[in-house]
Amino acid sequence: MSVSRKRFRVEQAIMGDMPMPAPVTVEGGEIGPMHREIMAELRSIRAQMALGAHAQRPVTTEATEAAVAREVAEAHALLDTYRAQIEQCEKLKVELDLIHDAINRTKREIAVLHGKSFDGQEMAKVNGELGAVVGGTEEATQQILEAAEAIDQAATALTKVASPEQQKLLAEDVQERVVAIFEACNFQDLTGQRISKVMTTMKFIEQHINAMMDIWGGVDAIKAHAPPIIDTREGDARLLNGPRLDGDVGHASQDDIDAMFD
Repeated sequence: MSVSRKRFRVEQAIMGDMPMPAPVTVEGGEIGPMHREIMAELRSIRAQMALGAHAQRPVTTEATEAAVAREVAEAHALLDTYRAQIEQCEKLKVELDLIHDAINRTKREIAVLHGKSFDGQEMAKVNGELGAVVGGTEEATQQILEAAEAIDQAATALTKVASPEQQKLLAEDVQERVVAIFEACNFQDLTGQRISKVMTTMKFIEQHINAMMDIWGGVDAIKAHAPPIIDTREGDARLLNGPRLDGDVGHASQDDIDAMFD
């Protein structure tokens, strides 16, 4: 049960429910105008308070909505930034995976080379084969030269003797020396076999080096990182390049040399 509260006269006067009282006079003079002025100021303050209460709500709502919209926009921008960073990270991961795979494949190629070509036994075998080629060539050359010298001496002596027996002995000596030359020429077959072994090893190394070059982009990509070739040879060594192979360019032919003496 609600109980109605009695309203004071001041409240009724402020709300305008009752007329303003007539001016009251006292012995010191009239105080009515001052009372009316006070009441007018109270009405003005109450009206301003009521107006401020009604006007403050929309402003607060608009400010809140603007703040929320700004926060949402910032959140979307931050989300877009995160998405872009994630995409970049994914691309970087793909590139790193490719590099990782290339490194592993290169390691396998190097391991194969080290296990089958660059270890001590294999390289010692290659060096031994090349050493045998050089030694066999020198030995065969010495035998051929000695036999040729003996043939020359026998031929000279053959022209000076008249005895058939001596001529026969010298002819037999020449035949023996010729046979020795034929035997010495067998070095070519042995040398070819030894060099074939070395070439097989070199081809094996070349194949795996080419495979590593292909892993990292091929020959053109490797050439971009190759240092410039500087010839540090001096004197005659700078002019001597060994015998020319078929198809080599930049060498003078025999016809060019003969033309210099014409």
